[in-house]
Amino acid sequence: MSGSEHTLDGNQSLCTTITFVAFSSLAELQIVLFVLFLIMYLFSVGGNLIIICLIWVTPSLHTPMYFFLVNLSFLEMCYITSVVPQMLVHLLVENKTITLGACAAQMYAFSVLGLTECCLLATMAYDRFVAICLPLHYTVLMSLPVCLKLAAASWITGLVMEAAQISWIFSLPFRGTGKIEHFFCDIMPIVTLSCIDTSEYEMVFFFLSLTFIMSPCLLILRPYVRILVTIFSIPSAAGRHKAFSTCSSHILVVSLFCGTSLFTYLQPKNSHTPDTDKATALMYTVVTPALNPVIYTLRNKEVKEAFYKVTHKNSLKQMD
Repeated sequence: MSGSEHTLDGNQSLCTTITFVAFSSLAELQIVLFVLFLIMYLFSVGGNLIIICLIWVTPSLHTPMYFFLVNLSFLEMCYITSVVPQMLVHLLVENKTITLGACAAQMYAFSVLGLTECCLLATMAYDRFVAICLPLHYTVLMSLPVCLKLAAASWITGLVMEAAQISWIFSLPFRGTGKIEHFFCDIMPIVTLSCIDTSEYEMVFFFLSLTFIMSPCLLILRPYVRILVTIFSIPSAAGRHKAFSTCSSHILVVSLFCGTSLFTYLQPKNSHTPDTDKATALMYTVVTPALNPVIYTLRNKEVKEAFYKVTHKNSLKQMD
């Protein structure tokens, strides 16, 4: 009997470990994948850390928009760290297993961070709505206490809602070998390990995903409709460009995050295959977090200017 099973009722076995076989068929490419994913992980963590430090040391960036960007960058670092380091280890070792408890912890961390990011992106949309549509009230509506409460609400929503969902998932009985065609403890691959009929659970999960993902997306869409109406009413082209540039990076990040999430969790069950699930999971766990620092630096004039000033000041000090 394998170490992942305990005998129950003489014939059935209780699964106690999860084995990942996502990249088992690519044995000759695992070192290449390790190097590629390691570079993307270091780039994502390093890029987001630079953004946080840059905003911290630049007084001109101490505004609500950049306060939320610091939160988003911190979230992205935690988000990618909840998945990629374990995946990197499993690309190098033969034993690609974790305990069921560790699987639950990873799923909880990943889900909390994902839902919190959805809520935070909606909060950032509200910030841009106030800045563009209600500029005279911006300092009152987006004061520091308000920003702190909005950020805290995003985190609390993720922590509470996902605690209930993950507890519900791991109350299911898991039997068998515990092998999944995936590289981390994503929800649907784990649910399919259950020895009972999960069709009702999957339906409930579908509606929960619809609620968790669509609610923030709708909260983002509504203010952006108002924002676009306001921008198009600005008489000068320069004014329209300036207003749009303050939210273009956020729109791109939202499109990447919500687009991949909607495609992954809301597509019909018969459309799911191990290969498509792995490809989309790699997109939202590795690629998107690595792209976000680039989006917020290359497309943001204020961040680029702050980065130039900091690096230029340091270079002058070294010359002295």
